[in-house]
Amino acid sequence: MSNAQHIQAGPSDLPFDTIDDLDDVLRGRSYLAGRGLATAILLSLKMRRPLLLEGEAGVGKTEVAKTLADVLDAQLIRLQCYEGIDAAQALYEWDYGRQLLFARALQDGEIDPESRVRQLYGPDFLLARPLLKAVQAGDKAVLLIDEIDRADDEFEAFLLEVLSDFTVTVPELGTIRAATPPAVILTSNRTRELHDALKRRCMYHWIDFPDLEREVQIVRLRAPGVSEPLARSVVTAVACLRELDLVKRPGSAEAIDWANALALLGADAVAGEAGRATLGWAVKNQDDIRLVERRLDEFVGE
Repeated sequence: MSNAQHIQAGPSDLPFDTIDDLDDVLRGRSYLAGRGLATAILLSLKMRRPLLLEGEAGVGKTEVAKTLADVLDAQLIRLQCYEGIDAAQALYEWDYGRQLLFARALQDGEIDPESRVRQLYGPDFLLARPLLKAVQAGDKAVLLIDEIDRADDEFEAFLLEVLSDFTVTVPELGTIRAATPPAVILTSNRTRELHDALKRRCMYHWIDFPDLEREVQIVRLRAPGVSEPLARSVVTAVACLRELDLVKRPGSAEAIDWANALALLGADAVAGEAGRATLGWAVKNQDDIRLVERRLDEFVGE
């Protein structure tokens, strides 16, 4: 497939036609996707399939959904997963406080029971959570299911069911179906292995740490106030940090923060007191900081 070749399937009203077009549009929003990720995003949209992004924390997985929502002029709906999350927290809940007031009004005879009692479990009292909001919004939304690996197996199975047909059944109201599915981005830091059934349902893409030159471009793009020498110094140091036996290796997000912090201090490189004083922007674990502080001189040229 050539760079300019159109992918014909799927929606025709996207603000881009080719992989290169999408890559350029994302770059215009300060996100360097690269051809592989741009291809995965475009195919996901054209084939109306969820896109599962895996990779280390800080490589830009969540930012894909945020940037895509901006590009598509769509509502970003985020479901942050965590241990113990259940269907009710992801789908909908009833506003019990308002229902109680309504029931009291019924009891006091202030509301005609014949015409109003059915509204006790009507749309006015329904609190939509992210999944139901996304179904209701349809293709006017980008649904971000963030850190799905933090949820348990039961929630993952439930999520697979919802993503299969984008319908939600509320017993009191019936079935709510998306006229057109929303764009869906799932992210995973791979703290556990996801089930094959979910992976089969999704387009899959692994986002790795960028190479040095590409990461310099990312830092300069996301932090315009950082000079090229400082960006290169930070990226080189971060690459060395990733070679150490750290609990959490710094991602591009940490490189951007570190570069911004150093720029604010007037530093032109990681070397020196400024580098040590701002190390917490790149390293987020106490044991890791102790290890890095002992070896910082090895890779910053002091």
